[in-house]
Amino acid sequence: MKTARMALLSNVNMNFVIRLLKRQMEIYEAEGYGNELGLLMNPASSYHTFAPAYTFLVMDLMELLEHELEEQTALERVNNWFDMLESSLADTTTYYVSDAYLWGVELDVLVDKSRKQTLEQLWMQRLQRLCAEHTNVRIFPYRHLVEQMGEGNVFSPKMWYMGRILLSNDAQKRLCEAILACLEREQRVAKKVLLLDLDNTLWGGLAGEAEQSPIVLSEEHEGLAYKNLQRVILHMQRQGVLLAIVSKNNEEDALEIIRSHPHMLLREECFAAKRINWQGKHENILEIAKELNLGTDSFVFWDDNPSERELVRKMLPEVIVPDFPQSAEELAPCMAEIYEQYFAKPVLTQEDRDKTEQYAANAKRGALQKAAHSFEEYLKQLELVITRVNPAAHVERLTQMANKTNQFNLTTRRYTLQEMQEILQDENREVYLYNVADRFGDNGLVAMVIVHFPEGSEDVPVVEEFVMSCRVMGKQIENAVLQDVEQSLREAGCTKLKGIYLPTAKNKPVEMLYPELGYTQCERYPKGGAAYLAELNQVPARPYQAKVLKDATLEV
Repeated sequence: MKTARMALLSNVNMNFVIRLLKRQMEIYEAEGYGNELGLLMNPASSYHTFAPAYTFLVMDLMELLEHELEEQTALERVNNWFDMLESSLADTTTYYVSDAYLWGVELDVLVDKSRKQTLEQLWMQRLQRLCAEHTNVRIFPYRHLVEQMGEGNVFSPKMWYMGRILLSNDAQKRLCEAILACLEREQRVAKKVLLLDLDNTLWGGLAGEAEQSPIVLSEEHEGLAYKNLQRVILHMQRQGVLLAIVSKNNEEDALEIIRSHPHMLLREECFAAKRINWQGKHENILEIAKELNLGTDSFVFWDDNPSERELVRKMLPEVIVPDFPQSAEELAPCMAEIYEQYFAKPVLTQEDRDKTEQYAANAKRGALQKAAHSFEEYLKQLELVITRVNPAAHVERLTQMANKTNQFNLTTRRYTLQEMQEILQDENREVYLYNVADRFGDNGLVAMVIVHFPEGSEDVPVVEEFVMSCRVMGKQIENAVLQDVEQSLREAGCTKLKGIYLPTAKNKPVEMLYPELGYTQCERYPKGGAAYLAELNQVPARPYQAKVLKDATLEV
């Protein structure tokens, strides 16, 4: 994990957890506990001097309520805490606030056993509202930790009375692991595609042999284990994981099950790509990568056959190939672990949720291109619309594009959410963000340009980032985007613009972008990098077939 400056604030003693985290990263060490809001609200506090990139607020709800269990009083205290927290939020920090778990011995004597849930809900409603209104606030899954371990293993009355240490040693270690998992998700590039076998993977038994041996997929016994696996995968798909089938089978036999089996949850429309044939699976994976226009390092391959897994590991070492569980009851839990390890993201955007539909629309675009008599005719028939969008409302998407895009990425620099927020607030930088739609649907926010204006009046502005999603490459969209940026700079009084290319193993497709768009090389960098310069009043007209909307305040 990359170095990350973080703070852990709480209203109970977290010193042991802080010591554990200190082994992994630089962490703020507050004096005592219970003054989390004072530290956040005081700009002169040692917390603000430390300036953490990530702040975790792990709160004990019973202490925050001061053991007051009457609903109206509890509501006032919860609202007061969140009002003060919200007033102290900084755009340069990502906050994780724990969800609610109310614990205390007095709960055992309440006649109204639903009171606990009612009070927890007061907290959750305010927390969910805070997350909806502030893109840099996340929910920390404290409750999940308690439910997994059980109250008896999490809370320690003995340690509480000794030193206001609420959690047992084991629970504090698990809390440390959960915090590290959140930080790891913030800094990694999540995988995009789950490649799935069918027979004895999504269902028990073999397609094509149902008459002799029925498919094992039902609401009972082992069949329920396979159905629960599909339930997990379906939720993954709805949260942005692309699904693809890689199966050695007769296609019609397999599709008959997918389309008509009464307990099949993953229907044909759930899959962004399918390869159901007798070809080598590593060859099918390469075809899917080409079809989806994704690198194979974005793939996770899941197959019950150990020889198939080993072949893919050998032929495509960049593909993640997890082990397959020995028993059916382990299927769903194993897949949940795969999701957490490879696919989980700190924030889910609407862009993520719409991915399968986007790739289905891409298939229609491919069919249109094949039918068109020329490339120009294809682009005209697409009816492309490119819209410049207010970037301030989409900091997560900006960060996601910079960190996940490899092919059309002129410099391939990576950014934390905090760094991207700082860029948006930088008076010497302008961020351009573009949405692309066509007759088949909305591709979403797919292109980003960041222009840096050096402080010297004679210095030339520099395109320090030019990133575009691979799903819209090859449609002359980059021509329209750069032309829009250049026009914006001309209107601001700029006469020149510099662009930078830094080569990587994957961005060779844009190696000659600037020369092809009329820029002249002005500097050489090590390892094949270069800077290019253009006189803005002399750049040539560039072909593109798209309508460009220039309203930068437009929201999508």
